[in-house]
Parts: sequence; structure tokens; C-alpha cells
Amino acid sequence: MAGQARRARTLRHTDPKDVPLQDALEALADPVRRLILRTLAGEPEFTRACGTFDLPVSKATASHHFAVLRAAGLLEQVDQGPRRLNRLRRAEFDARFPGLLGLVLAEDEQPGPAPRDAHTAPSR
Repeated sequence: MAGQARRARTLRHTDPKDVPLQDALEALADPVRRLILRTLAGEPEFTRACGTFDLPVSKATASHHFAVLRAAGLLEQVDQGPRRLNRLRRAEFDARFPGLLGLVLAEDEQPGPAPRDAHTAPSR
């Protein structure tokens, strides 16, 4: 297929105004998706390609996570040649769900409670 131009697919982007709360919460519940969002929160817009994220999942699974974030109105993607660049839609998402994304991202940065030994009785 050399010589044939690769056709860029038109990506569907959900407007955050159209996202139900349940869908937003489900998108934010997954740790891999939160890792994607945390990474994008610290990057300039449309500078991070999908293949440059250090994710603990296969390429196919990563594609699924990007699609879920796009469907939840959290992510905008554009194709630039062979790369798909990403932008966190923070302002738009915050307008629909004020403070939710910031709360989730801040919570991920906090150390969690120390794991309890399964053989230790709960403290009273």
C-alpha cells in the first residue's frame, strides 16, 4: 500500500455540556485514565502524542482509554501527520462539573492510607 495516503479518521468529541455525571465519574474512576489526565494537566496543549505516554497497558487498551476520555468530554485529539495530539479540556469540563477534575487530580497526588495487614484486627 505504499504511495497511498493514510486517511485521517474524523474523531467524535463530546461536548462536556452533554456529558451525564455518571459518565464523567466512570471516566475519572480508572487509574490509567487519571494518569493520562495528570500528564496532560502539566503539558502545553496539543504537544503530547498518544504514543508518548508511559502507560502500563497495551497500545489497544491505551486507545480505549483515550476514547473513553474523549467520550466523557475530557480530551480533545487532533491528527497531525502520523501522530494524534491531545489536549485536556479542563476549562470546558470545569464549566460543566466545577471543581471535579481538580479534586480528582489533587486526590491522586495525596498518599493513600497505609495498607492494613490482612492478619491484623481493625483498631477500635
